[in-house]
Amino acid sequence: MTNTSENECEVRAVNNELVEMSKKRLPPDENIFLLSETFNALADSNRVKILLALKSQELCVCDIAAITGISDSATSQHLRLLRTLHIVKRRKEGRMMYYSLSDDHIRNLLEISLEHTSH
Repeated sequence: MTNTSENECEVRAVNNELVEMSKKRLPPDENIFLLSETFNALADSNRVKILLALKSQELCVCDIAAITGISDSATSQHLRLLRTLHIVKRRKEGRMMYYSLSDDHIRNLLEISLEHTSH
């Protein structure tokens, strides 16, 4: 009698046809890496607060910091990472820097994720 966990098959039998079909459906490794980085960025609650604050409007760093309750410096660091990952974009007006979500895909991801948490 083997000792298997409830998450493992009792018998190891690879279906090569299904494996090959599934491998062909995978996006390129670069896309998988970027997706992983996006989810990694969303793993921080302060960054999620920032994104939720930006979900419906453009805001400056000072406003984002006041909404999230973190310092301007920490807010800027979070925004820098989110911008590098193309999750947010910025716009300069005079001496003010305004941030918004980069596109509707991010907005949809947030909405779907929030909906998922309520189930």
